[in-house]
Amino acid sequence: MSKECVVLLHGMARSDNSMNKMEKKLNEAGYFVINFDYPSTQHNIESIAKDYLPNAIAQCKPNTIINFVTHSLGGIVLRKYLKDNKLELLGRVVMLGPPNKGSEIVDKLKNVPGFKLINGPAGMELGTDKASVPNLLGAVTYPVGIIAGTSTINPILSQMLPNPDDGKVSVENTKVEGMTDHIILPVSHTFLMRNDEVIKHVIKFLKTGKFQHSNASL
Repeated sequence: MSKECVVLLHGMARSDNSMNKMEKKLNEAGYFVINFDYPSTQHNIESIAKDYLPNAIAQCKPNTIINFVTHSLGGIVLRKYLKDNKLELLGRVVMLGPPNKGSEIVDKLKNVPGFKLINGPAGMELGTDKASVPNLLGAVTYPVGIIAGTSTINPILSQMLPNPDDGKVSVENTKVEGMTDHIILPVSHTFLMRNDEVIKHVIKFLKTGKFQHSNASL
């Protein structure tokens, strides 16, 4: 049998290198992994979903189940794609620190000089208002497990967020209607995808459709 495919989607202003450890561990767990690099700061969310994500999916072998592991912005890009497209062999999705209801940091900093230059058009679309892209996407209708962090390496940004938060997104705003499971771990937004415990939970959800809550550090 062909291995199940897992497509990795990194976060804003990051690259596929940020998902290297996740790629290695998922390969060891028996998955065929596509660690996809995309220009996260050059286009809006719709353009990334329409023009880039199909290239990642096309790298999975024919007639195999396609799973996704996303970090931050990657989760919103995937939600946009799956809202507009039906993926027949869609498996399970794990989102790490996704701004599923937006981030108050964008609300407060989007008009600050340099914010758009650093975060690009997609970054400007991640506010918490009703018209922001995440809040227009609706409920998820496929198996989604979400891992939220509660540690921060940026206390200044954390002051802009409702507690608890991971330094970029509040725990509450990682949630989305229709999600299958949600777990909270003491990890910062920046390092979610490199954390050993997070990776163990990712593999657990991909294999079983649920997290191992009894072993979680809550």
